[in-house]
Amino acid sequence: MKTFLVVNPRSANGQTGKRWAEISAQVGRALGDFGHGFTQGGMDAARITRQALLDGYECIVAVGGDGTLNEVTNGFFEDGKALNPNAALGLIPRGTGGDFRRTFGWDLELASSLERLRSGTTEPFDVGQLEFIDHAGQPATRYFANIASFGVSAVVAQEVNQSSKALGGHLSFMWGTLKGLVKYSERQVRLSVDGGPEEVVSVTAVAVANGRYFGSGMFVAPDAITHDGLFDVTIWSNYSLSDFILKSKGVYNGSHVNWKGTRRLRCRTLRAEPVDGGDVFLDVDGETPGRLPCTMTLLPGAIRLKVL
Repeated sequence: MKTFLVVNPRSANGQTGKRWAEISAQVGRALGDFGHGFTQGGMDAARITRQALLDGYECIVAVGGDGTLNEVTNGFFEDGKALNPNAALGLIPRGTGGDFRRTFGWDLELASSLERLRSGTTEPFDVGQLEFIDHAGQPATRYFANIASFGVSAVVAQEVNQSSKALGGHLSFMWGTLKGLVKYSERQVRLSVDGGPEEVVSVTAVAVANGRYFGSGMFVAPDAITHDGLFDVTIWSNYSLSDFILKSKGVYNGSHVNWKGTRRLRCRTLRAEPVDGGDVFLDVDGETPGRLPCTMTLLPGAIRLKVL
């Protein structure tokens, strides 16, 4: 497949840019000729991806973390439709959190990534579409590859993104979670799934999952599959800082699904709005683009994903 790499040079704490000559040489030996572009700012990866697809590239590879992958996924779409439904999304993981790759058991070794990209194997890949209110107060649309959530998870993502991440992914998210839970107050949110009746839910966090992990290894949706045509939704209610401190192991091994405050469901669409009109912010693949009200819709098999 004609391949194009969308490179975030700041990923891996800047090592991607510093080591690009070495990385690109290995990519060239494995894949032959390829195109590439470097991101410089927010949503650059989406713009670069969109142009590469219009230029006829058939496999677009995100070189970076979950945020870069999210932006590349957004670039596959224009006016609500995939530019090329047969085009493939690839990943060379270089990020801090690495939650998307965990769903597939992919490691961080470049050789493993190149073996995956060199293979001719792809599978259908579901994509989430999110309609929400951006920070300017305007309606906006964004796509997501892994997980969109709201509640304390957005506070945590904001804390982590404002930090240096010098502690590494896991410890940065652990520390961000502790700080987020201190700041966050439980919110009442009105939910409706698949057009069904509305229900008011007390929300610590709601994760609408295509993949299985968020927050640098939190196993939030253990049964999620990225090509089954359904979101796996996990609702956490009435959890406190002490709960996280005492029982955090269950968040990382998946046993939280058996806790009293955890509820799960599956759906194609989810609508959410705050009951009291206050701000409830969103975390979308580790980024915080806006707030509720929102509607999340699954687009089954919208594009392809490069796998082994």
